[in-house]
Amino acid sequence: MTAHSLHCRLPLPEGFRMADVLAFHRRDPQQLAERTFESDAGAGLDKALVWNGRPACLEIRVTGDAVNARCVIDEAPADSAGDGDGDAQDALAGLVHHMLGLDQPVETFERAHARHPQLGPLLVRNAGLRVPQAATPFEALSWAIVGQQVSLSAAVALRRKLILAVGRHHSGGLMCYPDASSLLQLDAGALRAAGCSQTKAEALLALARAVVEGELPLDNWMELGRHGDAGSTLPVDEIRARLLAIRGIGPWTVNYALLRGFGWLDGSLHGDAAVRRGLQHLIGSPERIGEREAERWLAPFSPWRALVAAHLWTLKAGD
Repeated sequence: MTAHSLHCRLPLPEGFRMADVLAFHRRDPQQLAERTFESDAGAGLDKALVWNGRPACLEIRVTGDAVNARCVIDEAPADSAGDGDGDAQDALAGLVHHMLGLDQPVETFERAHARHPQLGPLLVRNAGLRVPQAATPFEALSWAIVGQQVSLSAAVALRRKLILAVGRHHSGGLMCYPDASSLLQLDAGALRAAGCSQTKAEALLALARAVVEGELPLDNWMELGRHGDAGSTLPVDEIRARLLAIRGIGPWTVNYALLRGFGWLDGSLHGDAAVRRGLQHLIGSPERIGEREAERWLAPFSPWRALVAAHLWTLKAGD
């Protein structure tokens, strides 16, 4: 099989928390589409995805204060650009930057709220925490749809079945998380057979069709967000309106996808049960926190509400 590879090397901020990235990509214990490892020499992640329509495997290796990345792309045509293709190299660097959350100005956020009586100590404990990103906005959105109203373990199992149903393999052994075009190879019946409810199947197909037909230019929107401070140029209102127009996509799905897919740090995840549990522990409330109370508590932290939610995710009973 013909293939070519792209390479890049990026500096990392002091104290970069690679363990958070590995934990995010280690949700599936079967490691069907991702493979993580840690050793004395460093840490790494292999992730299979679809790169410009072809199976690819992104290899991320962190050693010291830098990350080295290689993307091995299968089925490359003879005239395909190789390592010297500047645009492809830039695209790879942008992907790695995005997935590791290197665009997130977490130091600014931590300085702004260091003296908060409740959140401040948690920020010290979690210094440098970033939100690991899905490889693409489509992956974030489709994962959010899969994960709606089910437990994490059930969502992971359903995600695995979805990947298997699409069936795109990389030569390195991993299976690729599908892009929109790949997903459209399935119909609602095939998605139902893979474990999706009818509502989820229809939402996934509607999302994929909207992406392929250009109604949801997810990648273009992500590029806009990369050029702004903390995503300030991201057309959040437009994204939200277009996504909410798809049956089966609600506010929680949109806010989660804006965070994990676009790196937008101001989504209010007050509807997330784990966020509310974390807030209950943080403020020492004997009663469960409702959505409205969580929304009010998060509001003063704009434009960092989703980043606050990420810190709350780290809290468990007894902390």
